[in-house]
Amino acid sequence: MPPPDLSYRVPDQACSEPAELIHVRSGIILVGGEARRADGMEKYFFEYQGMRFIDRLILSLTEVVDEIILVAKDPDQSRRFTGIPGIRCVNDIRKGIGPIGGLHAGALAAHGDLLFVSACDMPCVSSGVVELLFRAIDDYDAAIPAWEADMIEPLHAVYRRTPLLAYLEDHDSLSLRTMVRNIRARYIPIAEIRRIDPSLTTFTNVNRLSDLHKINHSE
Repeated sequence: MPPPDLSYRVPDQACSEPAELIHVRSGIILVGGEARRADGMEKYFFEYQGMRFIDRLILSLTEVVDEIILVAKDPDQSRRFTGIPGIRCVNDIRKGIGPIGGLHAGALAAHGDLLFVSACDMPCVSSGVVELLFRAIDDYDAAIPAWEADMIEPLHAVYRRTPLLAYLEDHDSLSLRTMVRNIRARYIPIAEIRRIDPSLTTFTNVNRLSDLHKINHSE
């Protein structure tokens, strides 16, 4: 398979797109991970700048999507989010298969035809970058940030619901990279994302407790 085409450039006039051309949008946050590298702690309730990760994500996505769906691993975990207004929480249907299972459940539950998908350990997701990805998808099946040909961000990306579900309903691999290779993805160069988020804080990811300490002491 040829390497991803990273020549895409977001048109300067993109932000003037007529409102009637904007698709219905869903935001999907995957919260069902095991958090093994964070000593099993609930990363979505970690705090950054005085606000929980999950609340920061919801606040950012509210600016650019029509609905927000949290995908938990089971009903017990779902109950952890009952006090959060303005969201729906669903459970994995296919258990124990990682992010692919969360994507499947989230896409099935979504009302939108365009889906922004995020991991729950990314507390600095930029609504401006998400907007760029929604506008960049055009007639592709996905708009995915790409650092280089072999380094992409499939859990900070926009997908078209129908082709995504078509793949997820009948697949062998649990790899996100394999999934992306089997749909028509547009790769958005990091240089284009820097135009909106020069420091690329939108990709801040907290896998370990040391990562949490680092971002809370970097200001």
